[in-house]
Amino acid sequence: MAGAAGGGGRGCVTLRGSQFRDLLDAKHNVLFDCDGVIWNGETAVTGAPEVVSLLKQRGKRVFFVTNNCTRPRESYVQKFSRLGFTDVAEEEIFSSAYCSAAYLRDVAKVQGKVYVIGCSGVVRELQDAGVHVVEEVGDDEPGTNISNCPLDPDVKAVLVGYDENFTFMKLAKACCYLKNSECLFLATDPDPWHPLRGGRITPEIRRSSIQQCSVRQRCFLFKRGQLSISLQVLGSLTAALETASSRKATVIGKPGRFMFECIASQFDLDPARSLMVGDRLETDILFGSNCGLSTMLTLTGVSTMEEAQKYKDSESPEHKGCVPDYVVESIADFLEALEE
Repeated sequence: MAGAAGGGGRGCVTLRGSQFRDLLDAKHNVLFDCDGVIWNGETAVTGAPEVVSLLKQRGKRVFFVTNNCTRPRESYVQKFSRLGFTDVAEEEIFSSAYCSAAYLRDVAKVQGKVYVIGCSGVVRELQDAGVHVVEEVGDDEPGTNISNCPLDPDVKAVLVGYDENFTFMKLAKACCYLKNSECLFLATDPDPWHPLRGGRITPEIRRSSIQQCSVRQRCFLFKRGQLSISLQVLGSLTAALETASSRKATVIGKPGRFMFECIASQFDLDPARSLMVGDRLETDILFGSNCGLSTMLTLTGVSTMEEAQKYKDSESPEHKGCVPDYVVESIADFLEALEE
């Protein structure tokens, strides 16, 4: 694990006074998750706008890394402004939708179309990147089913993101495309749920809960209309498509490395001088650990201090990456060190 705590085998250090200042002096880049760190729904975390502004005034580079793929970066800029953040630029925002588009354009260099299971935020980022997306045509016509619906011969990749309008037809068409072993299979992120407006969330049905169902049980749930609701949860949706296609998706967002590589390629970031601040141990903190960054857990979102301590006390090597170097109640704790 990166950072002083990781190097000493400690972790979960609560920073005080000069320790906080020393950490910020040693870091040039600060990466923030958004949901649960910067804001909760339509309410900014207390002190967050001031922290972002003060970090920039101190010469720090600030970036926002989110697995939420429901909106394009332009919409994120509008939300930042709406919540009182006065100086957040579009190029500082790296969502799983934007990074998926960058991966398809710059890494995979897809020469063809992408079939998307996702919302308008994903489609918009792909289109802005010049990636061609399959247009859904005729699926709602009476009598149309997977045996007679049109399939686009130019599809070279399938991308799965959050989709509140997920249907069996979308799953079946994606499986048809993935029968071609040369067709790429990507997922924006592995998060078990996403926050919604008004403090609500999508159902927290984790990926494993669907994988543990038998094929017969899945078919029963489909017939009752229950699995279509559950599969609005991205991790579960990806798992269903992985099961049905016998393929494994490449995950673009956290905790994978590509999101950091995407930022580093544009801004020349040094991992040793970078700090990742997040609220989910299994995504944000593991992401920072995977990328060699120092990590900080804030307790205004999903994970708790007790959960972090359990990972720290675990003897499993795979759990060590989920142990944060530092823990704060809120990013408002930055203020004391920044205002002096």
